[in-house]
Order: sequence, then structure tokens, then C-alpha cells
Amino acid sequence: MERSQKVLIIIPAYNEADNIEKVVDNLTERFPQYDYVIVNDGSTDDTKKVCLQRRYKVLNLPINMGIGGAVQTGYCYAYANDYDIAVQIDGDGQHDVSFLEQMIRYMEEEQADCVIGSRFVEKEGFQSSGLRRAGIKFLSFLGWLLTGVRVKDITSGYRLVNRRFIGIFAQDYPADYPEPEAMVIAAVHGGRIREYPVIMRDRENGTSSITMKKSVYYMFKVTLAMLIRRLSFGVRRQA
Repeated sequence: MERSQKVLIIIPAYNEADNIEKVVDNLTERFPQYDYVIVNDGSTDDTKKVCLQRRYKVLNLPINMGIGGAVQTGYCYAYANDYDIAVQIDGDGQHDVSFLEQMIRYMEEEQADCVIGSRFVEKEGFQSSGLRRAGIKFLSFLGWLLTGVRVKDITSGYRLVNRRFIGIFAQDYPADYPEPEAMVIAAVHGGRIREYPVIMRDRENGTSSITMKKSVYYMFKVTLAMLIRRLSFGVRRQA
């Protein structure tokens, strides 16, 4: 990677007091050359307190905006501060940052606009439940139907984008369960999307925001959002 390129790691966090220290300390120990920012999404636990005590770089949202709002805040920060590459990792410790330099190098080699860390290229590490994998396969197929781009791990929140898409996502990013819809946005804007094999871990503490109860709602909402996003882009192009 050219040393002139500025890299920002965006870490959205909601009630991650038990995980955020390990995530940030591991990141800064391995990659002190990269900048990071935690976006504390109106947490009701001690996430804000931990960040302040440890003097982490943090943006504290006054209310809970949801994962999409937190990530978009990170993109706005990256755009305003002229970063060349923005990286999303979760605040729960599931994303292994040891793959980070490889993913950045792969982005340059492939001249990609977006690189997604994928569990399903080499199928190693935590693979999620069978029900969730079935849902991911459906959304991947739907994304391919809508855009012609096949992304196996379409719900992965471990992803890199370049300066062009930092600007696009700073202006327009899905609000709720955003990853599949964000892939559609990238594809319809002509983005070169690639996947890189990574190993993910199950979260050590806390619970996922997508419970079994919410799974049906998740699938319905994301499917509808992807369809509307693709159709609305076509209408704008014709206009």
C-alpha cells in the first residue's frame, strides 16, 4: 500500500462495553499506522464510559441510530477528513483484523472499489447457523438477480471501500440491516466488488441484534429494500 494513503477503521458499537477494549487494543497493537474511530450508537451500557476512560477515539451519538446510521456517521467522518480507504469492522470482536493488510493489498491488486471479507469463500471459522446461511444464500441470489453481481457473504459487515465510495456512502447509506442493500448501491453505481476469504469468530459477550424472532422480519425488510433500491436507481437513470 502506498504510504500516502490514509486508512480509517470504522467501528460501530452499541452496548459493546464487554468487547470494545479487546477490539480496539488488538487493532492498535497490530496496526498502529491506521486510524480508527468508534461510533458509539447511543449505547445504554458502559460503552461510552469505557471509551472515555481508555481515551479511545470515539463519536458519541446522542440517540440510537441503528447500525446503518452509525456506519454512515463513520463514512461522513472519513469523507470530511480525506481518508482514501475506509474499513468497517464490528465492535463485538467477530472480525479478525489479522486479514486487514491482505484485504487492502487485494483491493489494490484487483483495482476494486469494495472488498468484502467473506466466510464462504474457503468456508473456515464461524459459519453462522444453518437457518442464517440459508437466508444469506437467498439474499446473495437476489443480489445477483438485481445487479448481475454475486456476493456469497452479502451480509458481512467486514468490508473496505475506496475514496469514491466513501463519498457515496457518506451521502446515501441504508438505515437498517444495511449490508445487502449497500452491496446493491455499490453495484448500481458501477463499483468493482470483490470478496476476500476471512475467518470470523462467534461473539464472546453479548447477543446479536438479529434474534430468531426478528429473522422473518429481517428477510422481508431486506428483500423489499433491495428491490426498491434497484428499481429507484433505474427510475433516476431514466429521468
